Amino acid sequence: MTFYVLQALNGCAYGMLLFLLAAGLSLIFGLMEIVNLAHGGFYLLGAYVGLSLVRWTGSFWLALVVAPLVTAGAGFLLEWPLLRPLYRRTHLDQILLTFGFAFVLTDVTRWLWGADVQSMPAPPGLDRSVAILGTLFPAYRLFVIGAGAALAFGLWIGLARSRLGAIVRAGVANREMTQALGIDIAAVFTGVFVFGAGLAGLAGVAATPILGVFPGVDFEILIVTLIVVVVGGLGTLGGAFWASLLVGEAETFGKVLLPQAALVVIYLVMAAVLLARPGGLFGARQR
Repeated sequence: MTFYVLQALNGCAYGMLLFLLAAGLSLIFGLMEIVNLAHGGFYLLGAYVGLSLVRWTGSFWLALVVAPLVTAGAGFLLEWPLLRPLYRRTHLDQILLTFGFAFVLTDVTRWLWGADVQSMPAPPGLDRSVAILGTLFPAYRLFVIGAGAALAFGLWIGLARSRLGAIVRAGVANREMTQALGIDIAAVFTGVFVFGAGLAGLAGVAATPILGVFPGVDFEILIVTLIVVVVGGLGTLGGAFWASLLVGEAETFGKVLLPQAALVVIYLVMAAVLLARPGGLFGARQR
């Protein structure tokens, strides 16, 4: 029993890291109808910037604040001068642009930080283990679970109860009517895109003590994140949260119980969900 509880906690920690990525990607798709394939690149950039800040300053918490700001700035540089002119063009043009930007970020990080796998220690106070059911479990992973759940609750409150959240939801529901009410929908687009890029950078910093970082991890994590978004339902924040937990648990237990078929498990989960609900767990029902 202890073994399964610990693996379930590992799955929750991984799921919360996936949620940080999936939330931003889901918001961007829900409002802008853009599949941002540079999202994994923002994760990679945030991880490396956070790694450098920890080495220079010794402060993990400073890195957790500054690195998302850097990735948010990179998101602005992608959305405002490059992506915005493509809104009226086909989705293929947008996908090609973000995919190419992802390769640029990968090459830049490889040039600046090298190609070796790197990691950072957990912050002081969380670099120990706590006893759970008679065995030890890393305190940092418990912190990731709690922080991810708190952020999910904060995002839900922000979208459901705030005026800004109402504007975002209105833009998702009817973009033209929202603009007709005098709301600058282009500024809302930019804000959501920048916020999503910042969340990706936050995920990069938070994940590095657990998963490490290396060029190429951006595309690996992007594939899993896209699966989460599809399983949860395109553009739904609640769907991204529960799908992150589902995929996190499936991948964790798959690696432990079925190591030879671990890569197949999450695809089987996605297939099962889409067969039962083609729109995803919280997406619109298909008729």
